[in-house]
Amino acid sequence: MANLFDYEIALQVQEGHEKGCPSQTNSDQETDEETFEEPPSVREDRRNIAMRMKERKFKALVEFRCRVEDAILGDYLFGKPSNKVGGEDNAKAIEQLKEITLWGVPLMPSKRHGGTDIVLLKFLEVKDYKVLEALEMLQRTLKWRKEFKADEILEENLVPGFENLTYQNSSDKDGHPVYYNVYGALKDQQTQYRILGSEEKREKFLRWRVQYMEKAIKELRFQPGGTNSIVQIIDMKHAQGPTTKELRSVCRKSWKLFSDHYPHLIHLNIIINVPLWYYISHTFSSRLKTQRKKSKIVIARPGKVTSTLLKFIPPENLPVEYGGFKRDNDDDFSPEDKVSEVTVRANSFEHIRIPAPQAGVTLVWDLTVVGSCDVSYKEEFIPDDEGSYKVLLQNEKEKKKGEGVRNAFYISEPGKIVITFDNTLLKKTKVLYRYKTKPTVPIYVLNKK
Repeated sequence: MANLFDYEIALQVQEGHEKGCPSQTNSDQETDEETFEEPPSVREDRRNIAMRMKERKFKALVEFRCRVEDAILGDYLFGKPSNKVGGEDNAKAIEQLKEITLWGVPLMPSKRHGGTDIVLLKFLEVKDYKVLEALEMLQRTLKWRKEFKADEILEENLVPGFENLTYQNSSDKDGHPVYYNVYGALKDQQTQYRILGSEEKREKFLRWRVQYMEKAIKELRFQPGGTNSIVQIIDMKHAQGPTTKELRSVCRKSWKLFSDHYPHLIHLNIIINVPLWYYISHTFSSRLKTQRKKSKIVIARPGKVTSTLLKFIPPENLPVEYGGFKRDNDDDFSPEDKVSEVTVRANSFEHIRIPAPQAGVTLVWDLTVVGSCDVSYKEEFIPDDEGSYKVLLQNEKEKKKGEGVRNAFYISEPGKIVITFDNTLLKKTKVLYRYKTKPTVPIYVLNKK
């Protein structure tokens, strides 16, 4: 995200162009005209629109900065201006406001902190750069945080009962931290009643959701070029149907709360293992809404979970339960290990050959099937010596999509691991895999010692 100084440069160039001042922009125009056949008027119109948008955003940011500064110095950042003007108490309150922060970032623009513009732009963007609306949203957020005691919520012990509902696991392809919300943990009525059975418990659940968001924010970097938003994955596998009004109620409250007071901190919501009733409900309701921007919600039915998540998360960062390769406390692989892929065409065979030229090592491999169909597969070790026997390691009649598999084999003589996939359906599918060798001391050698 560009900072204030990027917009200043853009505005200066635009102002120089409008005044007829010589600038690099003119020479760029001549070069473009020689290279492209596009009419100059079309290029000029597009360039003017882009510059006007930059100018509009820049002016909105400058005005917003000024209004925030005035609100701090005028002691009305939390609402209407105070009736008391001057005095020791008023001066003390203003000095305290000068040090106010949001998500660890100073809000006083004149402090020139690198993250101030990034935070302010989040409020501007969600309000389409309407400064007064952005200021009101910021004021409401600060007032809510004070009443909700959001700045102290990290110190509260809210974990008991919620341990299996949410966890953080690696990052997506663009570096956004990925957080998983497993609502299937609330699949039975007894668990739901234990966690959401009363207004007090639902309030505690809501505070826990806010606490987890505040923990997620601690992992962000509000600096130019830093990652300043998260990806949230909501897993609805085994979730109860639409009759669970307590869960729906608390989810709506938390969703609205995040929309109102955490603007653009969730880069993307991915809802997976969506049951049919939810899918129909969401499809119908989304048709009734007109959205100014493209939705930041992605929905995946059970058969599309792995393929959907892999669009955003690299396989080495995706947990094995979702068809990826990431395992807790993995001693065999690291995120830096290369992942390859092969396409199994419809109604055909495909082979993966893993060379094993060195004896006395263990070969370890991961694989997962991505696509809309299941395939049969087998794994075998084929020695280079034609006089030796093949070793059948695995022979699965059906390898279901979205299931990560790990296997290992001690190499006692040079050869290769051959994995054969048989796709009998009329749709192609994709297989991801990786492998590595590990030095190994055979058990019989250890026993002799």
